[in-house]
Amino acid sequence: MKVLFNKLKKCSKPLLIIFIVILLIYLSSLVFLTINLLHLPNIETIIRIVCLVLFYLYFIGFLIGGLICLITKRKKTLIVLTIITFLLAGAFGFISYHINKTYNKVNTISKKYVTYTSNMIALKDTQEDNIKKIGQISDKNDLEGYTLANKIIKKENIDKDNIVKYDDYYEMLTALYAKEIDACFITSNYSIIYSSEELFANIASDVKVVYEYSEKRENQDNIQTEQKQGKKLTEPFTLLLLGVDSEKDGLNANQAFNGDTLMMITFNPNTLNATMFSIPRDTYVPIACRNNTQNKINSSAAGGTKCVIDTIENLTDIDIDYYVKINFKGVVDLVDAVGGVDIDVPVSFCEQNSDRLFGDKEICLEKGMQHLDGEAALAFSRHRKTLPRGDFQRVEHQQMVVEAIAGKAKSINSVNEFYDILDAVSKNIDTDMTTNQMLSFYNVLKKMLTTANSAITIDHTTLAGNDLMMYNASTRMNMYTFQYNKASLNEIVDLMKVNLELKKPELIKTFNFSVNDEYVPTVAGQNAKSSPEDVQELMPSLVGQTETYAQNWAKARNITINVNYVSEGTNYDETLTDGTIVTQSVVVKTPLDTVKTVTIGVIKHPSEKQIEKEEDNNTVQEDKENQEDKDITEVVPGTPSNETVGTGVPKNETSSNINIIN
Repeated sequence: MKVLFNKLKKCSKPLLIIFIVILLIYLSSLVFLTINLLHLPNIETIIRIVCLVLFYLYFIGFLIGGLICLITKRKKTLIVLTIITFLLAGAFGFISYHINKTYNKVNTISKKYVTYTSNMIALKDTQEDNIKKIGQISDKNDLEGYTLANKIIKKENIDKDNIVKYDDYYEMLTALYAKEIDACFITSNYSIIYSSEELFANIASDVKVVYEYSEKRENQDNIQTEQKQGKKLTEPFTLLLLGVDSEKDGLNANQAFNGDTLMMITFNPNTLNATMFSIPRDTYVPIACRNNTQNKINSSAAGGTKCVIDTIENLTDIDIDYYVKINFKGVVDLVDAVGGVDIDVPVSFCEQNSDRLFGDKEICLEKGMQHLDGEAALAFSRHRKTLPRGDFQRVEHQQMVVEAIAGKAKSINSVNEFYDILDAVSKNIDTDMTTNQMLSFYNVLKKMLTTANSAITIDHTTLAGNDLMMYNASTRMNMYTFQYNKASLNEIVDLMKVNLELKKPELIKTFNFSVNDEYVPTVAGQNAKSSPEDVQELMPSLVGQTETYAQNWAKARNITINVNYVSEGTNYDETLTDGTIVTQSVVVKTPLDTVKTVTIGVIKHPSEKQIEKEEDNNTVQEDKENQEDKDITEVVPGTPSNETVGTGVPKNETSSNINIIN
């Protein structure tokens, strides 16, 4: 080593300095590259290892070769090696920069921390000094409605005796509107979540915020099990796409959403096949976080993402591996980032823009094939009011936009386009996928880009069913529901399970076709036959029926009938026959699966003996009163019989003890 140093002292000092500087630059850039490549597990693992080994071998070779060139004074060879090494270091830096940038953007898609906010709201005309009764949700696991609400209670010194507990947000809001309570605690996204209900359609302007409290906490929706965390996107998986209807760009506030867009997607990376199942917002199902009480599926969003996932898993008997929340406002950026989408618009319409503005800001689309920018694509995804099939057609439009975006992803041909998409996605999407799971999708993209005629094929589905108006006890109003066809759901579930390789497909051995007929792809669930069991039975009106009819009706449905006989009072009607029902305790159109007991009021006219007995009782009472008047008159001579005397007095009492009122 001493000999080597002595020889290096005789070398050209400038060349030695340049050599050492380039050597250090190369080594540092190689270390930086190594760190970034280690962030990419399961992505070209063999290539990464081989390249890193070669690059470190080159470092050793450059170190030894450079020293030899310095000692032997081979300046030209050293200069060439130095230039090559410098270029390699620059390439390492360039690659490391883009890997690091991509990794950081992907890493921010999954929001680790979220700002949660609880509001205490009251009706606009409520005076704060008059707020006495305050509603609070009873679920202790509810972060915004219970935990943060308690912090407001403590901070504002609110008397806990004034708190009224509720099991259901809709019930609590209904009580607020009915002025049974003066205020209530609720998530700050209340206007987004509840405005789809008729009673709360104008909640944004109907109420005011009295108190507000926010905290930044770990994302409550990151609830992946160990089994799900170990899964890769290179295996068949199920994803739930949730629409967050926010007016703001970005998705870092509390994650509440209105549940109007629920799209269940299965994807098989081996076949590049996907199924898309859009669940209509009004589908009537058991809600997991409400003890499986049935309601419209979009109401499950009030219970958070876990409630929605559990509800859909119970409905389909399929595990949801991941969820993705997308802010509708971010759809604008995402569609623009892919250069717009081509959509065959089925009907002309006008819709508000992403800021919910009409007038000169509204988006109008004509029927026919069009190239849509972000604003137009969002309007197309949102609109439902003038569509012939309403929400059912809207979910088809949303599927069309998702499919169009996926199709454009293959046409990305520049780094800038790639980063534009990542920017739109990282701001406006939240998911419980880990960064490594998202990066593992690289292998699927590689297969799509490198294999000829390899494109994602998408199987669409349609959930068939029936419309039904029913009474909602929470809002005390009739509501529209969609009663899904069980055979239709089974068809869709079978298709998804086949795509997930959970079930073997049934082979079609024979089929008929005609070259003269246009081919129409089969849509799972669309033509399934319904059965009487698909429609929820509702409480009928028993008023006007007989007691015997009600008893037989209830017995057939395992419902208990309690009878109150009506012989007088407001509900009594002497023109009706005995046994006629005049009242019932359960509201008409209430779902019968929630009814255990019905109390009915039944006419029962008094019998002739009862009438004679009542008349005799009245006569006896009159005689008694007359006798009392007579007794008083005898005790106090000269007292007129029609004057009022304070109390009855025995005959042996003296007149001085009697207080006579003239």
